[in-house]
Amino acid sequence: MSIGIILALIFVAVTVGGVLFCVHALAKKNKSKAVAGGVLAAVFGVLLLLVPMSFHTVQAGEIAVVKDLGKATNVRTAGTYFDFWITKKYEVYDAKVQNLEISAQAYSKDAQTMDIAMTVQYQIDSSEAINIANQYGSIQVLENRIQSIATEKAKATLSSYSAMEIIETRATISPLVEETIKQAVTGDYYVDIVAVVLTNIDFSDAFEQTVEDKMIAEQEKLKAQDEKETAIVNAEKELEVAKLAAQAKIEAAKADAQAQIEVASAEAEAIRVKSIEVARALGFTILEEEVLDENGAVTEIKYVIDFSNASEAEKQVITEYLKYLEYLAKWDGKLPTVMTGDSATVMIPVPETQG
Repeated sequence: MSIGIILALIFVAVTVGGVLFCVHALAKKNKSKAVAGGVLAAVFGVLLLLVPMSFHTVQAGEIAVVKDLGKATNVRTAGTYFDFWITKKYEVYDAKVQNLEISAQAYSKDAQTMDIAMTVQYQIDSSEAINIANQYGSIQVLENRIQSIATEKAKATLSSYSAMEIIETRATISPLVEETIKQAVTGDYYVDIVAVVLTNIDFSDAFEQTVEDKMIAEQEKLKAQDEKETAIVNAEKELEVAKLAAQAKIEAAKADAQAQIEVASAEAEAIRVKSIEVARALGFTILEEEVLDENGAVTEIKYVIDFSNASEAEKQVITEYLKYLEYLAKWDGKLPTVMTGDSATVMIPVPETQG
């Protein structure tokens, strides 16, 4: 409770007491006491009018400009002061950071209308409180001036961009608006612009629908592009799988062909060895040929039948004998078929050849 209120309560009590004492004295026809009570009530009534209201309290975070008969003469910070209230008035300013909410309509470079909302945070310069009082009269007038210049500069900044640019770069435009307003609110405003934030930019419903349709079309385009790329990747995968499968078949065919070559080579070698054995058994001359490597070392000995002095009949003997040996290797155990008539014929079953 402030000192002024406490004194007012005391003066009221004394004044009321004096009035009651005066009334009681008059009832008792005691004029001297009635006059004394009246004088007491009158004195404290005057004090009640003059003293309590002359105490002024300035709260923390506030600053007061003292006006002496309308002229700003002094500044009071937080505390309690006694200044005669009839001649001196206190005009209290809030010295904390203030939020000024601004709404306005603006236009983009391509003439799209938009409703903007922004918050301007400012703080008065306490040392310039007397100048604020003398030049602006009140904080409300100063705030109106700040609102006007902030609105004007925000509109000018936004008009430099198309609507789509504002939508796409909204996060970078807000700092530009802040910088423009800070430069415009010069020292003769006696305030510090703490921050400016564009809290909302709202375009017309028709334009927003157009933007939404465009975004949907772009998303569908991107989706189609992704699907196309996915299809290409899948096709490439399938092609690669097909290539690998074909390559595997080729390699298998090569391996099979190589195996057949090796089998044929082994069979040919077996036939050659058999032919050497048959030729040796029949008394043919067997020649030996040494196979040498690049260092002159013997790596292999080849045996060759010397047919130089053999007749065709002798060569045929070896051939027929080899066929006989092949037949024996593949014989299924069935006996020859004998047909009787004028002469006997022996039918030797011929094994089926494999293609």
